[in-house]
Amino acid sequence: MRTVNTEILIQNIKEMCIEANHYLSEDMDEAMKKAVSTEKSELGKKILNQLQENLKIADEDMIPICQDTGMAVIFLEIGQDVHLEGMAIGDAVNEGVRRGYTEGFLRKSVVGDPLIRENTKDNTPAVIHYDIVPGDKIKITIAPKGFGSENMSRIFMLKPADGVEGVKEAILTAVKDAGPNACPPMVVGVGIGGTFEKCAILAKKALTRPAGEHSEIPYVREMETEMLEKINRLGIGPGGLGGTTTALAVNINTYPTHIAGLPVAVNICCHVNRHVVREI
Repeated sequence: MRTVNTEILIQNIKEMCIEANHYLSEDMDEAMKKAVSTEKSELGKKILNQLQENLKIADEDMIPICQDTGMAVIFLEIGQDVHLEGMAIGDAVNEGVRRGYTEGFLRKSVVGDPLIRENTKDNTPAVIHYDIVPGDKIKITIAPKGFGSENMSRIFMLKPADGVEGVKEAILTAVKDAGPNACPPMVVGVGIGGTFEKCAILAKKALTRPAGEHSEIPYVREMETEMLEKINRLGIGPGGLGGTTTALAVNINTYPTHIAGLPVAVNICCHVNRHVVREI
């Protein structure tokens, strides 16, 4: 049994909130640079170059890569041989977010009640997903989610008879409906299976997989490649102004489901697709 004080968790989450909002992850940086070289539209190429310039300025001047610094979404994979001491784990996570957003001077975008809508002034509470796994480590994934793209996400409760083609059509429908509103070039996270809520979490987690890293399941890997090609033929393009780079990646996660259902969630993220991973 390994004992971890929650102050370590707080400090890491604070740093990760600041890091995610100021620096593009390595996989997204590589995907953006590749897009500049492959984009066929001159206007699309110009937009991509402008986005690259914005990212460079953010890095050099330590300013957020997007004005919407998002709602903090956190995935915790906690080893079953870890004993946490100190704060309750949920309180510790939110304390890390609070410190990150206040000390990092990041925009506070969370309201304490969805209808009363009074700002909490520290970007808490976060959305936290817990998973107990083997081992004595804690893996933290932080993915601040802006709502320009979040608002474009969809859930489809398909029938089993809709099959693979129904899933593909659902993905294309979500992307077409999103159009320029999701700040393309986008990353498309897809969850297939489980239940209503499970497929949404699968789609959200899919966004944290490095761009260009495909599923280990052969048919899923083929679908990711096919859907990326089809999405990029829609013509939405960078900034929604036309071109051949509407998406940088399509990441699909699957899970067993009920004999009577085929849930599909499409969680879209903008071109920065912020995510930081640490293990403590």
